[in-house]
Amino acid sequence: MLLTWFGCGRSPFTPGTVGSLGAIPFGWLIYEFAGPLGLLVMAALLFFAGWLCANGELPGDDNDPGWIVADEVVGMWITLAATPFTLPWVIAGFVLFRFFDIRKPWPVSWADNNIGGGFGVMLDDVIAAAYAAGMILIARLILS
Repeated sequence: MLLTWFGCGRSPFTPGTVGSLGAIPFGWLIYEFAGPLGLLVMAALLFFAGWLCANGELPGDDNDPGWIVADEVVGMWITLAATPFTLPWVIAGFVLFRFFDIRKPWPVSWADNNIGGGFGVMLDDVIAAAYAAGMILIARLILS
């Protein structure tokens, strides 16, 4: 359940995108009760849980199977920690995170191609989220 994020990873179409969308309601709850810092703490906890669980579930030759979407949840939560929780900002964060997760600019691509196991599954999405969160923070500075 954790790795598929309550079944989101079992979606027949774009499980990573479905997992990212599935992260938003939980992210909102965490944000409401614990703020951005609480969201980062929960992202860190899920990162380590996902790392450990993925290590036990990975088939021999598949380093990042599509059904594992806990990494997308972590990435969305990191992105959302930089994002005011209003619909336009959440949409912007979602689009930016998915863009960087799919396009994989360096060093996202490096992590995806060179770091294996559960750590590698989780790490590339954290780096993609850092790009997305950075873009959100820059946009917020410009628009304020």
